[in-house]
Amino acid sequence: MHYESINTTEALHDFCESISKEPVIAFDTEFVSDDSYRPRLCLIQVATSRHLAMIDPLTLDHTDPFWDLLATPGRSVIAHAAREESRFCFRYSGKPIAGLFDTQLAAGFVGMEYPASLATLVQKLVNKTLPKGETRTDWSRRPLSKAQIEYALHDVTDLIEMYSQLNAAVQKLDRESWLAEETERLQQKVIDGETKENWRRVSGSSGLKPRQLEIIKHLWRWREQEAKQQDRLPKRILRDDLMVELAKRGVTDRRKIRDIRGMERRSLSDHYDAIAAAIEQGIKTPDQELPRRPRGTRRVVSPMLSQFLSTSIACISRQQKLAPPIVGNADDVRELLGYELDRRDNDPTPALLDGWRGEIVGKAFRKILAGELAIRVADVTENQPLEFIDT
Repeated sequence: MHYESINTTEALHDFCESISKEPVIAFDTEFVSDDSYRPRLCLIQVATSRHLAMIDPLTLDHTDPFWDLLATPGRSVIAHAAREESRFCFRYSGKPIAGLFDTQLAAGFVGMEYPASLATLVQKLVNKTLPKGETRTDWSRRPLSKAQIEYALHDVTDLIEMYSQLNAAVQKLDRESWLAEETERLQQKVIDGETKENWRRVSGSSGLKPRQLEIIKHLWRWREQEAKQQDRLPKRILRDDLMVELAKRGVTDRRKIRDIRGMERRSLSDHYDAIAAAIEQGIKTPDQELPRRPRGTRRVVSPMLSQFLSTSIACISRQQKLAPPIVGNADDVRELLGYELDRRDNDPTPALLDGWRGEIVGKAFRKILAGELAIRVADVTENQPLEFIDT
């Protein structure tokens, strides 16, 4: 397999200049994230109509020219399941990928399996079988073998052909705006994960009192800073369950902190003072500045109705030629039911009533709740044999 090897900063600048006029650029990345604060970028594979290249970030001072190119509008950028690729682009350029076409996402919008692996879509769309021999490769080790390089390049060699087919299917169904909306939403979610404080996602913290949540916030901030300094996963610094227990007890005494089962580990013994200081910050926060507890489940929502509507997503998706998982899940249904049946002040618009989902699901659900849609068996041979019809 003939390809260009980019392993100097000068070569990277020249390569980016040579592909800057290409209307379509396909790419993929390889990285390791076993115990580092953020995934470590180890390889970038790039394919255009005239180029096939391997960029080696481990030999470069930086890869900024490549990410700046992808963040500049003027082309279609093809990737598969591009969450980490979007994360790398934002980290190194401060911007999302411009013109991103995610083949996994696009497949869901034309009724194919979602989320489908690259191998699955290559098989269905291009009728090829991708090699599987290097799925456990440590991409940070050098030199890479010929088999590893070819395995990595195979991840991009068919992306442009897949894009051609999927884009045509999206256009035929007139869903370009839906795909663009969802792509923007998913990239924004990645950006929020990089820039916003996500202390509310600490496992087990949802039922805590406001004061305890404030302690969680300060412990989370300390953990993030420590993880970044050590370049380790935050949960390897301090587990979520230990943070919750510390918040519940709300003690600042070193001995009492150490006596909590799990806190006696040697890796934590040097941090008791910092942990106690974080807890003390939470204790001293004025009452009016404490975070509010997340709202609980609304009792007016019937479990049977919720289950029925969750199942109905598959029926509506089938009629619309959409993959059901891309539309919504049971949590989305409960959010919509709570909004429709027990709306509260300042409730945000549920996902199923917003954007393209609102057009195809929200309207249908409102008609179901109003008794204006009926359900029938359409085709007993189908995986989803039911469909809704106007009464």
